[in-house]
Amino acid sequence: MKRVALALPALLGIACIAAAIAIPTYLVPKLRVVPLDLDITSVATSVPADGQAGDRFPAVIFDRCSVTKPKAAQFSAHLTQQRRSVIVDPSDANQATLQSGQTVQVDRIRDAAGKERDLTMASSNADRKCDDALLTATVDRVSVNRQTSVPNGVVSSLQLEAVPEGGNVDEASVRLDDRKGFQYKFGFDVQKRDYYYYDTNTRQDAIAKFVEEKTIDGVKTYHFVADVPETDLSNLPNPAGEAPLGTILNMPAKWWGIKGKGVKANDIVTMHRYGQATRHVYVEPQTGTILYGMEDQEQYFKSPDDSAENPRAIRDFRMDALKGRFEWSQETVAHQADRAKGYMNQLRWGGTIAPIILGVVGVLLLLAWAALLWLGRRRGSDPSGEVPVDELSPDDDGAGTAATPDEQTTVLPTAPPAYPAYTEPEPGPQSVQPDDSATRAIPTYRPDDLPPAEFSSVDETAQTEILPSSYAWSQEAASPADVTDTEAFRAPADGFSPMPGDARPGQPYPFADPTRPMPDVQRHAPQPGDDDLPGRHER
Repeated sequence: MKRVALALPALLGIACIAAAIAIPTYLVPKLRVVPLDLDITSVATSVPADGQAGDRFPAVIFDRCSVTKPKAAQFSAHLTQQRRSVIVDPSDANQATLQSGQTVQVDRIRDAAGKERDLTMASSNADRKCDDALLTATVDRVSVNRQTSVPNGVVSSLQLEAVPEGGNVDEASVRLDDRKGFQYKFGFDVQKRDYYYYDTNTRQDAIAKFVEEKTIDGVKTYHFVADVPETDLSNLPNPAGEAPLGTILNMPAKWWGIKGKGVKANDIVTMHRYGQATRHVYVEPQTGTILYGMEDQEQYFKSPDDSAENPRAIRDFRMDALKGRFEWSQETVAHQADRAKGYMNQLRWGGTIAPIILGVVGVLLLLAWAALLWLGRRRGSDPSGEVPVDELSPDDDGAGTAATPDEQTTVLPTAPPAYPAYTEPEPGPQSVQPDDSATRAIPTYRPDDLPPAEFSSVDETAQTEILPSSYAWSQEAASPADVTDTEAFRAPADGFSPMPGDARPGQPYPFADPTRPMPDVQRHAPQPGDDDLPGRHER
């Protein structure tokens, strides 16, 4: 269990370092894609082209009801453009299909006489009148590469009409081929260069040119401007392959209000509807999120024949069908800025902050593991590699018991040594050299109640005694009361009693009698003149 706890910092450190490497290399690329939960809603309203505030009717639109009247008419109007983009099928890990519904609604109008009124919008299943508030409605569908945001051509269509009952979307849509420009979102890592920007009104790619850097709601953006060239909208077929409704009008010259040389009032003059635009987009460069948009829309009727044979009055005629500047609302800009900040924070945390934190934590954990391992090894053994005596428990047995020094040096012979019989030393001084081959080390006396630690510093050489080979070995210590081994009274070598009555004659001493009185030394000491006593030397 201790080994697992010791290895845990190392495992966590390796995991943190691996995550620090994997997040920017694996997770961040997964974040740098078009999200499959994308849901963008933008609202733009018409504003005065000169930037003046307070104009309630900054746009101009064609009066559709005037086609049944003697003369064409226009309204001053306030318009609102709404667009919502969501992800639909087919979408997967590699592509995302965006469906964007866009409408232009007339909020209020003012006629040439100065009369003002608000317009209303009929329900989707009801017949629309010429003065309906809905001006235009389209549904755009496009599949893009999730990494580059560039159209991949799998889905690219524009729905111009409502789907008839029992019909399908394809019957009300037209195919948009060769589409390659951005529209609802730019790619990641936007540079200061030109990009294609797709315009659904004219169904063509326009070049968006970099203009400047600008900070909007605390977010740095790149400002691009795309000039959409003039396009004859009648050349853009509807699902039936015909010119869309309202793009070609054949009306008398007087209805158009055309007068001039070579023009008669009742001459039928054909006019086509043209469109052009100038779009401004402000893009957050890291994520490609569009924070702010503004566009100048112009749609107008003019003669498709600009040849010299056509009267100048007709060639020079132009009548606005839709003219206005649309600018994103402050709510839309704030919402897109928050969205961009959220994307940027995810990329910043995934690409920079999280890897740094995980890398530092991983290194610290590995250093902590190395320190614990080093301290554990240092505490587990001394420099000689032996286990210290004071760290062992005296109650342990077997491998856990440390032997005392004298017990480690006790030498026991493999066989009992042959001790020679005792002989009287010859008279005269002599030096006796101990026979080292027949010596044994005997541990000195040690109290049992002292712990082994108190003997750890005793010199082992001072704990042993060297005994000569002539020493009479005994398993028991001799008692001082045993008089059989004294100089004054020594038992004979043959084991018989030296004096009558002390024991049975002819029998050896059974034991030494500790109560036997000590001999009177003074009594038996030699007296002057005892050398002549008879029998002195016979005893």
